[in-house]
Order: sequence, then C-alpha cells, then structure tokens
Amino acid sequence: MFKQCLAVAALCAASLHAFADDVVRLGNLKFAHYGAVSYMKVIGPKYGLKIEERMFAKGVDIMPAIVAGQVDVSASALDAAIAGRAQGAPIYAVAGFAKGGVRLVAKKGLPITKVADLKGKKVGVARGGAQELILYAELAKAGLTWSDKPGKDVQILFMAYADLNQALAAGSIDAMCQSEPQASQAINKGFGVEMLKPYDTPLGEPVRALVITEKLYKEKPDVAQRLMYAFVEATDFFIQHPQAAEKFVREDMFKNQITTQDFTDAISNSPYSYDLSTSHVQLTTDLMKQYGVGRLQDPVPNAGDWVKLDLLAKAKTKLNIK
Repeated sequence: MFKQCLAVAALCAASLHAFADDVVRLGNLKFAHYGAVSYMKVIGPKYGLKIEERMFAKGVDIMPAIVAGQVDVSASALDAAIAGRAQGAPIYAVAGFAKGGVRLVAKKGLPITKVADLKGKKVGVARGGAQELILYAELAKAGLTWSDKPGKDVQILFMAYADLNQALAAGSIDAMCQSEPQASQAINKGFGVEMLKPYDTPLGEPVRALVITEKLYKEKPDVAQRLMYAFVEATDFFIQHPQAAEKFVREDMFKNQITTQDFTDAISNSPYSYDLSTSHVQLTTDLMKQYGVGRLQDPVPNAGDWVKLDLLAKAKTKLNIK
C-alpha cells in the first residue's frame, strides 16, 4: 500500500512538473505602466507557467525577436504592434494593459504653454511609439507642419527616451513628447514643465497592447489562456494594491532609480487596464498611415483580422473582473 502511495505521489509530482514546464518568453519595456505585465512572471507559476522576461529598448525592437521565434508575448505601444503586423510579424493583439502614458513637456523658462508655441522650436520624441503619433496629431490640430529636417514649422529630433530628458535639461531641444515615468521625472527634477496631456485629438488616450504570436494562439490555446489568466490577475492585483505595485516597479524594474513621486505621477497619467477595442486599433492604424508613422504601406492591416479578444473575455469572466 505504501509503495502504491509513493507511485501515485511520483506520478502527481511528474504531472505537476510537466505542467510547470510551459515556458512563455515575454518581451517587455522598462516603463512604470508596463509593471503589471512584468508581474506576470510572479503570477505565472500559479497557472503552470514559467514566464521568462527580456527587456527591450523600444516596442519596435521586439518585433524582430518575435519573427525570429524568440518571443511569444510582448507589451508595446499599439503603434509598434501595428507596424510589426504590417511588416509581417505573426501576432495577435489580445488585450490592452495601460492607457495614456504621454506628456508634452517644455523646457522650464521658455515661453511655451500651448502647442501653437512650438512653431520655430525643436521637439524631441522617440520614434515608433504612441508618443510619436500623438505628437503629430497635436501638431496637425494646431495647424503646424513638421519634419526631421529644417524648413518646417517644427523640427523633430528623434532620440531614445533617456536621451530626451538629458537633451531637454541641456537645452538641446525646446520640448519633448515623452513617455512615463521619464516625463514625470523631467517635471519633478525641475527642468521640464508640462504643456498638456495630449489626449484631445481624434486618437484620444493611446492604448498599450499585449500581443501574442499566432503560433501560441493557434497551437497552444491552453497555454495562451493561462497566460491571459496571469495577465488579468496581475493587473487586478496592481489596481487593487497600489503600494505593492509601486514597490515592484520601483525596486524590481527600476532598481530605485525613480522616486515615489515619479511613480505616482506616472501612473496617474497611465493607469493600468485590460481592455482593447478593434475600433481603436483601426483608428490608430488609419492615423499612422495618414501621418507616416511606422512606414505603413497599402493595404494597411485590418484590425478585425488580428485583434483577438476571446482570451481576455474568458479570463475576466473567470476572475470576476468587470
């Protein structure tokens, strides 16, 4: 009888071990509002998942890794996901994990209080994300022209997120369209002043997208669903426990390089969320084509072909999330 019990226990252990062997490779970015996505690796074992996280500099940098079969799920600005899909990346958008997350910030001391004041100025932005598209939408609304070459109303300078803050502090640029928490850091450190949260264009608040590979969705639907359970639970935990969210983001992601005030200001402008809509994806796609973001070629991706929200709906139902 004892040997039988040992055998059963061994079988159970082997079964659990096999279940826990489902490895999911996550591509992520180092921003405050990407924290719940990062926290999936903590929640993952509960759903039999080992989530291996790899940080990238920009969302567009993740797409080659997806095409190469090195990443199964990624978090990025929706713009980067759309550009990746347009270039053949085999991905499905399955959820939204944050909204907003952008500020227009001017150099402190300059007479810049509204978008129209940017005429004749140099504005920095990182290429290929929500901040680039939303900057162009704001400039167009104000009737301004722009180019990365001199001669237009506004000269655009493309640079990395960290370099934007340094350039603004040094006066190399007059303003920037910056993501969080770097935008809040510029304001809290005293060299930047918020012009506006740029959500008053047809785009509204940009949504960040969680995407998975077509292969994971089609060939491992159970793993994909368990991954979505982990995502929804991690997001709900961050929403319900802001102090724990702050601790994880500040200590684990940023190694105490941002302050409590930086985190609080950043998340107030980029709240954690779950939802994504096909209509928002299509609107973002159309505006990207209009403003030349992501170098989209006709035909542009049809949102209805690659936005798959069934996993999210099932996870929210299971976890009783409205």
